[in-house]
Amino acid sequence: MKTQRPRVLKRIWIILILGISVLAVTMVLGISVGSTGSNFKETLFSLAGIEKADAMLETIIWRIRLPRVFLAMLVGAALSLGGLVFQALLRNPLAEPYILGISSGSGIGAIIGILTGMSPFPGVSLAAFVGSMATLLLLLFMTSGKTMLKKNILLLSGVMVNAFCGAFIMFLISITQDDRLHNIIFWLMGDLSMADLPQVWLLTAVVVPCTVLIFCLSNTMNLFLMGKELAQTMGVNIKVITAILLVATSIMVSATVAACGPIGFVGLVIPHLLRLVVGPDHRVLVPACLLGGSAYVVLCDILARTLPEQGEMPAGVVTAMIGAPLFIILLKKSS
Repeated sequence: MKTQRPRVLKRIWIILILGISVLAVTMVLGISVGSTGSNFKETLFSLAGIEKADAMLETIIWRIRLPRVFLAMLVGAALSLGGLVFQALLRNPLAEPYILGISSGSGIGAIIGILTGMSPFPGVSLAAFVGSMATLLLLLFMTSGKTMLKKNILLLSGVMVNAFCGAFIMFLISITQDDRLHNIIFWLMGDLSMADLPQVWLLTAVVVPCTVLIFCLSNTMNLFLMGKELAQTMGVNIKVITAILLVATSIMVSATVAACGPIGFVGLVIPHLLRLVVGPDHRVLVPACLLGGSAYVVLCDILARTLPEQGEMPAGVVTAMIGAPLFIILLKKSS
């Protein structure tokens, strides 16, 4: 054990140094590049406080691109960590944050908020968060009792809740006839364009403590992978720890979905990819997913802003277009 700890700490420091370096580069790219063009030199000078750019570029950098990059980072970190936790809890590499129907419940809340004329923030975001929490409570009620949090019961319950919520979303879309339909569709595809600093600060207040909690329980997740019996002999309270991880992760993922809509495949691809690179130790995987997921969503958002000749596309479209074929390749290699 004594010889393992320095080795794990060394690996964590290597991951932190590499991850922060990659994330810093993607952040500069995200702030410098956009539909209005790019200027790396002026952006770097403006961020460093060396030289101010023109008034229009200053506004774009500090009020539009910077909050958007921070939001993309938080979303990527939350979704990749959520996928990592669900894969550990369910002992299934195909698990991801939306498998329990949390995003679908959030979608119902957001659509109701849009149809009732709520403001995008905090109105629609709050309605989406309430919808996701209601879905989580329903799921916990369905899995309560002697079979609480067994992986098969939880998985099947999540699939059922997700299917029902998806059908209800289709019903709400079918009865919408005006221009609000475009807002609903755009939100459901995962949109980061409405980012602002209050939203970023609120999401930070949710993601940071949940991330700290997950890291503190990272070694416990290692024991989960070895089996319930072994974890219990090591003094782990399976029900309590599983419930804590489930609730903390669901709150974190729900907050991100409420902020920008469902962005798929991040929680599925990033943990699976990084597990192949850095190994199965969750003490190393948690910081790797935190930084890797952040950089990945920032890069996808850059593509969402720059690929269309006019306007932009939702970031969720890009993550799906990249994530689906990438995951198929990873599955073939791992098998």
